[in-house]
Formats: sequence, C-alpha cells, structure tokens
Amino acid sequence: MPQPPSITFASETMPNSGTLVVLAGDGLALGEAAARVEAASDGLVSAASEAQAFRGKKFASLLLAMPRKLDARALLVMGLGEADKLEEADWAKLGGAIMGALPKGPASDVTIFAERPGGALSDREAAEIALGLTLRSYSFDTYKSKANDDPEPAARKVTICVADPDAAAARWEAVQAIAEGTILARDLVNEPANVLGPVEFAARAAALGELGCEITVLEPDELERLEMRALLGVAQGSVRPARVVVMEWKGGPAGVKPVALVGKGVVFDTGGISIKPAAGMEDMKGDMGGAAAVVGAMHALAARKAKVNVLGIIGLVENMPDGNAQRPGDIVKSKSGQTIEIINTDAEGRLVLADLLTHTIETYEPRVVIDLATLTGAIIVALGHHHAGMYTDDDAVAAQLSDAGKATGDLVWRMPLAKEYDSLIDSKFADMKNVGGRAAGSVTAAQFLKRFAKDSVWVHLDVAGTAMQAPTTEINRSFGSGFGVRLLERFVADFYEEGADSVPRGPAA
Repeated sequence: MPQPPSITFASETMPNSGTLVVLAGDGLALGEAAARVEAASDGLVSAASEAQAFRGKKFASLLLAMPRKLDARALLVMGLGEADKLEEADWAKLGGAIMGALPKGPASDVTIFAERPGGALSDREAAEIALGLTLRSYSFDTYKSKANDDPEPAARKVTICVADPDAAAARWEAVQAIAEGTILARDLVNEPANVLGPVEFAARAAALGELGCEITVLEPDELERLEMRALLGVAQGSVRPARVVVMEWKGGPAGVKPVALVGKGVVFDTGGISIKPAAGMEDMKGDMGGAAAVVGAMHALAARKAKVNVLGIIGLVENMPDGNAQRPGDIVKSKSGQTIEIINTDAEGRLVLADLLTHTIETYEPRVVIDLATLTGAIIVALGHHHAGMYTDDDAVAAQLSDAGKATGDLVWRMPLAKEYDSLIDSKFADMKNVGGRAAGSVTAAQFLKRFAKDSVWVHLDVAGTAMQAPTTEINRSFGSGFGVRLLERFVADFYEEGADSVPRGPAA
C-alpha cells in the first residue's frame, strides 16, 4: 500500500531537486514567489502557458520537465481560478489535484510555494492542502501480488513553504489526525468480508484504546441480556457472531453528557432470505460504511485530544441466509419493547440501529445522537452520490451539520420527516413493519428509526451513496471514501467542543 507523503513546513526556499509547485490564479495571475520563479526561468511559465493554452483555471495544471535555469527536475503550475472565490473545502481539493498532477515514476521531493496572487496562504489553508495531498495518495492494494524484488514504494517528501511554518505545522498536527481517521475508515470499507467479520472489525475498533478511548465490546450473551433482539435477529443466519463496540472519548469536563455517534456495521449483506441479485453483491462488503465513519471520527478526535466527551457505538453483524436465518413474516421484540414485523430481511440495517439507538439514549443520555448508515438504495435515487441524506426535526443541528459539510466537502442534504409517511410502516400484526414500500423508501426508513429516538436530539444520515462507490474526486480514488469522518469531526469541533475557538482545526481567526 502506498505510503502517505511526509509533509513538513518551511519558509520559502528555492529547491535544488525534485518538483517545484507554484500556484497561478485566473488569467495566469502570479503571486510574489511564482513571479520570482517566472523571472528566474526567463518567462518559462508564460511561454509554456501560451503554448498549451493554460490560463490558471481552477485545478488545471501545467507540468514542465527540466525547467530552464531552475535546479528543480520539474515545474508544476496549478490553477486556482478566481482565488478570492475559493471555498474552505477547495484547499484540500487543491492538495489532491497537486498530488494527482505530480510526475509519475519514482517518488521525488516536492516543494510547494503556498501563496495566492494576493499574498500568502493562512496556516489553515496550508494544512488543508496537506490533507488533500495525503488523502489523494491513498490506494488499497493490500491483496495485489507483487514480485519479490519490487521495492516498497517510498513516501514522497513534501515541503510546503508558508509565511509562518510553526503555525502551519501546529495546525497540521491536528488535521493529520483527521487524515488518519479518514484513511482508517477507507481501509475498513475496502477490506473484503472474508477478512473483516464482526469479530475482526470489533478488534480494529478496540485498538482505539491505544489513543485513550475506553472500549467495551459486547458479545452475543451480553446482547441477549440487554434484549437487543432486533440486532441479534439480523445476525442469526450467520456463523459469525455479532458484536457491539462502545468507544468513549472523555476529553471534556466530567459530567457533561456526550455527543453520540452511532454506526451501522453490516460487514456483508446478502439480503438474507430476501436475497439480493448476484450482480453487484460484492459491493456489500461496504455495508458497514456508517460504522467505519464512526470509528474514523473517534480516531480523529482521540488522536488530536479533542476537548469534548464523545461516544461512538457500532453494531457489527453479517446478514446471511441459512436454516436459522430470520424469515419474512417473523416478529421480533426490540430493546425498546416495540415489536417489528419483518417484511423484507434486506431491510436489516434499521433493525441494528433501532437497538443501538435505544441502548445509547437510555444508557448515556447524549446531548445529541447522530446515526450513520448505508441504509437505502432509495437515497441514491433521490440524491445520487454527492450528498448524504439528512433527517432530523432539529433545525439548529441540521444547520450545524450542513455548515460542517460545506466546510469539509462531506455534503449533506436535508430530507423530510412527516407523520404522513409514518403510517406506511404501520403493521397489522406488530407495532411496526420494517419496510414501507417502494415510495419514499429512504424517508420511511428514517421514520422507522425515529420511533426509537424518542424525544432525543437525533439525526439520521443515510450515506449509502457517499460512503462507497462515490464518484472519484480530487481527494479520493478509492471504493471506500471515508465519508463522514471529516463531517463528524468538524461538527463536534465547531459546535460542541470546549473552547472551540482555540482548537487548531477550528475556523481561522
């Protein structure tokens, strides 16, 4: 697996090897450092831009090998477009675009002059470029055979030249934890299900204990004692036992209730007795993308020692058909005491979340609870792969998550909750049924979960279109995107963390 780049920050210095990267605005507007490079090379940038019709458009690139009168082996000019209109999320995308445009072949040193035409970049913007460089360098090739004499790929050494290297390095220390959490989530989603079952996933989540999280792993006997029979019903067709993992990060004041993050972790989903079509079923190794995001977010918060109390809880099961599997028509009693008629065994994620929500709310009384799940194909029909569906009755929290999504690029779009949809999941034989029909499938799934959220401040994020098979972007070329990690970390940092104004990852002053 490729190693992430080794990133340092320094004052401006002209490199004597490797690749030099300068930034150009729309119309080939250059900052002071880029102008000095242009002068040192006798107008090379202007001449090459004219020849290749490069005008500094947003994320466009111009790569020149062996630039004249420069000691660097290559010169890369990256476009900013209208630099004063760049949004916060664009700086990570710029870093990803830079990584994608660097010369191929053996890794070499890279020096980036981090400035816009109007002046130097802030330490936050420089750290976001570093984040983009790191995320774009990711690929998952663990199981690809390699010749014995193939050397391990070396990490690129990247120096980002900024006005205040110490401030940028301090901010990067916090942002790097977010990069690690995102990569962890990607790894979990990309692992094949024969390697990553509920027990193995639980072990990886439990490794957060090394960062200071308090870890509790609940096994089937304990889950039965806790009456989590909706969750256990999903797992009963598999020979691989269920697990629930509770991760507690206690970085805030004692006695302050936590923010709760709840993740669906179906490590593989055949659909059960209501079996899925064969075509594309291999992608169902990613049906634990919600749980992966929760683990990644908990890593990010713990690794940067966030001053906040956060609870992460994930339900890990495999949905398989066998002689002991749950059947359509079965009725199960959830931990809440509410009964559920199983109409379709492929609507299993909401059963897992139902018991997790009840346990979380009754045991921990969180300030706010957010669940993430690759829950419905219907949300992909509604929103495609660019936004996650967001369901909540709380306008303030909806606005907070929307703002966090815009800042990070993990976008969410608010969807409706209404009593008119609720009647679609009423059952003749139980308190409710687990599906409401084809119409508004993602909405009725959310209405189902709402019955277990009680009066809590609750948000449901349907990430079926964004956690896996999302479109390739400047910062991701992987099946597993790590969606949700940066969203959740930013949401917590900006709105729930003690002293949020002083948090390195928070908004720039």
